[in-house]
Amino acid sequence: MLDQLRAMGVFACVVEKSSFSGAARDLGITTSAVSQQIRSLEQEMEVTLLHRSTRKLSLTEAGQAFFHSCQEMLAAAERGKIRINELRDDLVGDLRIATTPELGANHVIPALSHWLSAHRGLSVHLETDNQHIDLIDGRIDIALRMSPKIEDQNQHVIPIVHVDQVLVASPSYLNQTAPISRPEDLKNHDLIPLTIMKNFQHLSFQHVTRDENVSIEMGSRLSTNNVLVSKSLCMQGHGIARILHLDIQKELLNGGLVEVLPEWKLPAFALYAIISKHEQQPMKVQRCLEALKQYFSQLPGGRMFQEAS
Repeated sequence: MLDQLRAMGVFACVVEKSSFSGAARDLGITTSAVSQQIRSLEQEMEVTLLHRSTRKLSLTEAGQAFFHSCQEMLAAAERGKIRINELRDDLVGDLRIATTPELGANHVIPALSHWLSAHRGLSVHLETDNQHIDLIDGRIDIALRMSPKIEDQNQHVIPIVHVDQVLVASPSYLNQTAPISRPEDLKNHDLIPLTIMKNFQHLSFQHVTRDENVSIEMGSRLSTNNVLVSKSLCMQGHGIARILHLDIQKELLNGGLVEVLPEWKLPAFALYAIISKHEQQPMKVQRCLEALKQYFSQLPGGRMFQEAS
């Protein structure tokens, strides 16, 4: 099929140049190669396409009809090439982003809102799930994942921003329970864990100024797989929650929640963008990543990575 399509292109060039030699010069091949392509077409279709004479070439009736088909084929190929270039270089076509429901609603949509309004040639789909979505099966362009570390040799992993874990409680809870001055004191308190975290009842602390590390296990009576539910339970005074700083900035600022043991830090997470490995990423993917980095770098307490890798 590819040989036939190539021969059709050669035939169209011969007709446009009105000579075998002119077509050969234009295509960068020999005149004999041009002649062989035309003969192959005629033999395969069992028709004569060109009347040949020493002075000029002319199309047969079959050749005239076939030439129009060749022109249509070449025009379709050119349109396809233009479309591919648009999809590669312009902000058009489909863009599929995978993230968690909370991250999508609270941050991805605000991060991309103005950008999406400015590029109406893009059709964007947000796939939200707490489970990881396969990029290939889901036809995902960008997956946003929060994790302590991601190593994936099969994908391109781009760190966007560092995010602290914060231990929080409501003022009413802290006023009515045993005081907390060290991590060990947490054993007398209830944790409201997010069950989507690995080892959700295990907490490892490092002191911000001293070379001191403490690990404990906290008990729990209430648990959830949803950040909003965890935050609501915490604000109602049902225990202590371990939540990413991104998800409780407003509550910390307005006093709805208070940081517990601020001089002791939990391991930091990072927001990563996962994209398929390509030598050249489409412009829409590059620009979307830039908009995300710009948004997260401006959040209070956000620490942008110096270099994406």
